[in-house]
Amino acid sequence: MTSAFAGGGGQRSLPVPDGLDGMRLDQAVSRLFGLSRTAAAALVDAGDALVDGVARPNSHKVKAGSWLEVTLPAPPAPPTVVPQAVPGLRVVYADDDIVVVDKPVGVAAHPSPGWTGPTVIGALAAIGHRISTSGAAERQGVVHRLDVGTTGVMVVAKSEHAYSALKRAFKYRDVEKRYHAVVQGHLDPLRGTVDAPIDRHPTHDYRWAVVSGGKPSITHYDTLEAFPAASLLDVRLETGRTHQIRVHLSTLRHPCVGDLTYGADPTLSARLRLDRQWLHARELSFLHPRTGEQVRFVSDYPDDLERALRILRD
Repeated sequence: MTSAFAGGGGQRSLPVPDGLDGMRLDQAVSRLFGLSRTAAAALVDAGDALVDGVARPNSHKVKAGSWLEVTLPAPPAPPTVVPQAVPGLRVVYADDDIVVVDKPVGVAAHPSPGWTGPTVIGALAAIGHRISTSGAAERQGVVHRLDVGTTGVMVVAKSEHAYSALKRAFKYRDVEKRYHAVVQGHLDPLRGTVDAPIDRHPTHDYRWAVVSGGKPSITHYDTLEAFPAASLLDVRLETGRTHQIRVHLSTLRHPCVGDLTYGADPTLSARLRLDRQWLHARELSFLHPRTGEQVRFVSDYPDDLERALRILRD
């Protein structure tokens, strides 16, 4: 539910709608004002959500028609691109239209609220790549993303023409995205497809989940190598939802090794000396937006993932 009130801070007063009758106060505030459950709960805890003029706890069940007075925080300043050299980020290919990078772990695709670490866009700015496309300044040129904890190959558009062409190619699934993942256990069957909708987790703001009514999400996998406790998979995405591979593999009860957010075994993660998910964007293939020729880029495993594989093979 998107709220018309979510755009700015200040005080808001309105009656509780019939549809929210009996709902917890924090959940009602979240739904009405477009806030996350965590942000809504913090607001209630601070006494900034009054029911009929009285501060109530998060667990209070609101009644239809009760008067709700909420003081919303001022919206955060929009994130900005800060040129910053990123050790380990390698430019694989660049021309006037695109730049392809091999992204290391711990780097976000672009600036976002709450993220203070390095970004691909900031790194490109630091080494002189000019991104000239429309859209929000902090996301210019970004046509797809990799999680902060996921390494591998990623393309950024440098020209307006390339941006439009690549956005369209990703939307219509004309880009081949292949990942390698090491997951716990052995999948049965060894190759298959997961077709399950994904959306935000109903109770955890930072997680995603397979939920009824979510966005269509399709993941194909094939087992490349099996170890006593894990398997190396080749994964091909048809869609590109946030955390898609991690969510789908966790749903199969074979989470990525090291992915504690989605249920990985911490003991195995420690044995493999992993502090992030074993997931790597191995290959990216698409038609070059200017020449129309097929281009293909491949990324080698970084040191931490290679080391974990050696331990599994020993």
